[in-house]
Amino acid sequence: MTPVRSLARVMLSGIFVVNGARSLQHPGQLAAAAKPVTDRVTPLLQQISPRIPTDTETLIRANAATQLISGLMLATGKFTRPAALVLAGTLIPTTAAGHPFRNSDDPAERTHNQVHFLKNLGLLGGLLLAAADTEGKPGLRWRAGHRIGHSRRSVTRAVRTARREARIAVRSAATARRLPG
Repeated sequence: MTPVRSLARVMLSGIFVVNGARSLQHPGQLAAAAKPVTDRVTPLLQQISPRIPTDTETLIRANAATQLISGLMLATGKFTRPAALVLAGTLIPTTAAGHPFRNSDDPAERTHNQVHFLKNLGLLGGLLLAAADTEGKPGLRWRAGHRIGHSRRSVTRAVRTARREARIAVRSAATARRLPG
């Protein structure tokens, strides 16, 4: 991994690790802001499984733990692409709950929330880049296509070899019949 990639991943993951740890320790501080989003998510979670806890503080803790763990994975270079995708997924409800700039009547508060909303949008872009980064190695699509092409060439070679061997066997049999013996 190049030093620039390593540094960029650590810098990108920092906010998720710190905020994840804070939210995990003090979910009550975020409960009022998160309630409108969790109220909308609760029916979907109940459809998936009625055993999934749907209270606001538990959902905040789950999101926080996910951000903390995925942020650490991104920072350490372990499973970076899936970690970046998970972080991108957690950023959407976090942004919706934490920075609803359209709902604010106060111009200063609206501007503050809009700045943080746009910051999170930038973070989302960085996470999408991290999720797409193959570190200079060929991507899955290229590798699959290359493997298919390699397999086709191998099959074609095997067929050619089998035909050549069959022709040689036929010639050998014909020669053997002509020889007095």
